Amino acid sequence: MPAKQPSDLHTLFVEAYNAADADGLVALYEPDGVLIPQPGMTVQGHAAIREALGGFLALKGTIRLDTIRVYQAGGLALLHGHWTLNGTGPDGNPLEIQARSSEVVAQQTDGSWLYRLDNPFSDD
Repeated sequence: MPAKQPSDLHTLFVEAYNAADADGLVALYEPDGVLIPQPGMTVQGHAAIREALGGFLALKGTIRLDTIRVYQAGGLALLHGHWTLNGTGPDGNPLEIQARSSEVVAQQTDGSWLYRLDNPFSDD
């Protein structure tokens, strides 16, 4: 199901992540989209985004993502959110990660929205 409005991307991301659906996650990004999987690191394109998100999926957790604000200007929007991920660390112990996110999303020719730039750790 495509995002019909910018904030739908947060809902779709949560659904895909919690279903461990790597294809569904990658499909939320433009083909040349950019993800900042950790502060100071940038990846671009579906293959690199899939690999980076694989690290998050490996935590075998659940995510909650609350949309805080949406600013829209024509075919672009800026999303701000707060997310919490509960999963299992590489050492087998439970872990919780939380941060504020900022994403630039773009409206596509069919009217749907996709991530152009995703910074899940915008407060770091």
